[in-house]
Parts: sequence; C-alpha cells; structure tokens
Amino acid sequence: MAIEAANINNKATGHNTYDAIVIGSGISGGWAAKELTEKGLKVLMLERGRNYEHIKGYVTANKAPWEFQHRGQPTLKQKTDNPVISRPWAMYGTAAQEPLMDSWVNEKDSPYVEKKPFTWWRSYQLGGRSTLWGRQSYRLSDLDFEANAKDGIAVDWPIRYADMAPWYDHVEKFIGVSGSKEGLAHLPDGHFMPPMELNCVEKDVASRIKSFYKEQRHMFIGRVANITQPLPGRTNCQYRNRCWEGCPFGAYFSTQSSTLPAAMATGNLTVRPFSIVTQILYDKNTKKATGVEVLDAETNKTYVFNSRIVFLNASSLNSAWVLMNSATDVWPEGLGSSSGELGHNIMDHHYMLGAQGTIEGYEDKYYFGRRANGFYIPRFANINGDKRDFLRGYGFQGSASREGWSRNVAEMNIGGGFKDALSEPGAWHIGATGFGEILPYHDNKMTLDKTVKDKWGLPVLAMDAGLKENELKMRKDIVKEIVAMYDAAGVKNVTTWDDNYAIGQGIHEMGTARMGRDPKTSVLNGHNQVWDALNVFVTDGACMTSSACQNPSLTYMALTARAASFAVEELKKGNI
Repeated sequence: MAIEAANINNKATGHNTYDAIVIGSGISGGWAAKELTEKGLKVLMLERGRNYEHIKGYVTANKAPWEFQHRGQPTLKQKTDNPVISRPWAMYGTAAQEPLMDSWVNEKDSPYVEKKPFTWWRSYQLGGRSTLWGRQSYRLSDLDFEANAKDGIAVDWPIRYADMAPWYDHVEKFIGVSGSKEGLAHLPDGHFMPPMELNCVEKDVASRIKSFYKEQRHMFIGRVANITQPLPGRTNCQYRNRCWEGCPFGAYFSTQSSTLPAAMATGNLTVRPFSIVTQILYDKNTKKATGVEVLDAETNKTYVFNSRIVFLNASSLNSAWVLMNSATDVWPEGLGSSSGELGHNIMDHHYMLGAQGTIEGYEDKYYFGRRANGFYIPRFANINGDKRDFLRGYGFQGSASREGWSRNVAEMNIGGGFKDALSEPGAWHIGATGFGEILPYHDNKMTLDKTVKDKWGLPVLAMDAGLKENELKMRKDIVKEIVAMYDAAGVKNVTTWDDNYAIGQGIHEMGTARMGRDPKTSVLNGHNQVWDALNVFVTDGACMTSSACQNPSLTYMALTARAASFAVEELKKGNI
C-alpha cells in the first residue's frame, strides 16, 4: 500500500477539518483509525516519524545472512548514534541488529533525561513499534482488574473483565491469535487459531511440571499474534522468525499488515507522517478539544488541524507529554492534570532474570523451522491459596532448542573434525525469563525538563522511576521458583541470571494517564475520556491503572476498539 506524502497531507488544498484526529500510528493508533473510519468518520492519522510501507519498506526481510554488509551486527557509528538501544544487555538480543537500527528513534534528535536509569525504546515511523513487538497476546482477568481494590493499592479500575471480554473477542478475530485453550480463570481463553506446537523437550518438561505441582502450574505454547491460518491479504506464519524486520507475508499483526489497510479501504483515512503534535487545542468555554497543533518535522512549519474528537495514541510516555503541553493556560501542568496524577504511576514489567539448563536423552530429536514463539508459564504466585511475602505475581516466557553451528566445541577447535562436529546439532538447552508486575507508585513519574530541548526546540521528558521493595522481593522468588521447576522437570546444569533491570527495559511502559472512577484521583474515566475534556480519548499504555504481569498490547487494542465504539455513539447523541 503506497502512501505518497503529496496525496495525504493536503497542504496544497489547505483542508484541515476532520471528524476525528488520531495521534500516533502504532498498535493502538492503528486500531483507532480502523474502528473510527469503519464507522463512517473522516479521520486524520498523525505520525511524527517517517512513512514506512508494508512489504516495500521491509528492505532486509528477504536477505540472506551473508548479504548484510556487517553480517547483521551494528556498526560502531550506529552504536554511537544510538546509545540507549546499544546498551550492553540489548546487544545480545534482537534490538540492536544491523537491519533494525533504522527503525529505532534518532536519539541525538530526540533525547530524554534519566534522573534514574530508564531505557526508553522508541520507534518514530508509521506503525510505531507494531512491526517490532514480541506479539505475545494475553487477556487480563478480574484477578487483574480487581487487584488494586482488593490490595488497597492506587485506585480501582473503572472496568471489569465483563466489560472487556467482547472487545477481546473482537480484536482477536481480526488480528489472528494462535494459541491453546487452557481453562484458567486467571488467564482467560480467547478466540484462537490453531496453536503452534511445543517441541518434544518442551512437551515433556511441561508434563513433568504439571504432574509435580499437581496441575497447579502450567506450561503451554505462547498465545501469539502470528497467524497459523490465512486471513484476507495475509499468509500464515512461515516459521522464519525474522518478524522484527517486517513480515512480507503479513503473518503477524501490525498496523501495516492489518489495521491500516482496513482503514484505508474505507476511503475515510488521511495519513500525515513527519507530524509532531505539540499540543491538543482546548476551548475553555466549551470545555472540549478543538483539534491539534502540528509541527512539521521536515519543514518546521506549524499547522492546525480541527476535529470533533481526538484519540491520543502516541505511546504511554509521549501521550502524557502531549497532555502536559496542552491547555497550560488553564492547567499549568497540562490537560488532564487536575487530579495531580498526569505523568505519575509509571509501570513496566520487570524482567531480565531467569534460568537455563540442559536436557539429556533427546539427542535423536529435532524440530521444524524457526518458530516465532515460545512457551508460557502463567502466574501461580498469590492465587488459589498461594501466599507470598509480596503482592501480585509473575509469569515466564522461554523455549528449548538445540545448539547450532556457532557453539564452541572445545575438543575440536580446528580442521575437519571441527567442521564435522559443527554439522551436527548440539545439546538441548532450555531457558526461561520471568516477567513480573510493577505496582503503580505515585512517585514513579516523568516530568517535563524545559532546560533540555530536542532537535525541534521542544522540551523533553525527565524519567524518575525505579523498582521498590515489592518488586525486589518478587525477583528473588522468580529465580528460586524457575530453578525449582527445572529441578522437578529433570533439567541439568542449571544456571541463573539477573541482569539488573531498570524500568523501561521491558518495553511495556504504562500508567501515566490512568483510568479511574473519580476525576480527583485519575486522568481518564471508564471510557478512556480525559475528565477535563471528554472529547479526548487516551487508549494506549498511558491509560493502564495497574500492569498485571501479562503482555499488555492486546488490552490496549481492546480498550481502543471499545472507546472508539463509545465515542461514535456519543457523537451521534451530541454528548461530545
């Protein structure tokens, strides 16, 4: 799908009025555009970064490893220009690779301030991080929606699972989630395509864990937004495991492969890249937003676009930044700040710890392809009568595989014997990483630092957030329990790791404009409307009232679809 700037920004005609403006084009922004256009609204989607076209833009996706100039490794210049993405721990993952570096933000142009260590993963391009996400897709349950109220933490969610269930269904049917139904109340089943398979080692480990813990712990294939059956315009997963480079088959959900084509097909969508929204414009007489002010990232010219409603989906921290810069003549701390909660309650999922080991007895077994998924061990702490010395819980994600040609064979390090040894797969290894919930602490916050400016002269964010006692206790438990499960499953040579996580590294930032029941203690109401301007909706991670321990993107999508439906009905009624 080609998007030509001259056809989408309407600078020549001067047209600047729409039914709705969507700020951001990532996972939730794409959903807002799809839902609103399909309901008949004329929508302007604003993306601060470059256009990034489906298939055509995936310039490395079909390259062989030897075709990369630096064999997939980032250059010294790339690492120097991108110090956050190139922090040592990231270099061993999928983020800081040669073919991906252009997808991350230019950190020199867009700096931020770390009062405490904070790794902020940003992708300023059409589709945002929807082409880069891990695709794990899990529902929250009432265990999660009721947790704050039961624990006396922060504020209560204004919604429950019954409010979300039909919207989870709606989203899953469209995006395509492959997974297995497990019948767990705390991890609700959904509308699934046939699951990918655990390999032979994972199946046996899962069986041993289930038996040893008397069916109180479970290990099954991840629920992932990689389709295993074709959908219109999309081909099922090819087991290449190169998702982060963009999938030419459209086999996983992204804005590019799914929501954007659907929205464009309506004829109701206009997309404008290189458009930095500097503020939402607010009319103090009507107490409504009238549109947005945009700084063109290429020309530095300022434009105003008008609309009846605004959906703010710039990602959790940037959405709060936009609110903080809006209506400051009415509220010095910005639109939505009347509660004192805007920019506070930053959450993420703490991880970067776990264990690995070897499995014996499967030397004659192998597996098919490069599965773009792993296993999942859902939460078992503080549920079903279990009680720990901390609140909430954690889950594990991992996989088992055989060592490849790059392993070190100490006995044969030169000559024909060395080559022969590397032509055979090595030992079976299994590894799992824990992902734990972070509580919504008011003093985990971000603020505007007006002394530091970005390339366009705009103030940047200052991050001031960290783990507290509850999370530190949980981390000890995570390592202890994965070792115990491995022991129960017969895993040998178990080693553990804890790589000193700092907030942001989980890439699941949440909570800066939380939902709630009271305008005195929350930024948004139960329909994701800003209390201070009811025609402004925030449906990305900023809206989260608590974080649970599941990957949150599916919830963002469901919240967005729900809010879009409500917004259109309210427009029809003349309420906003």
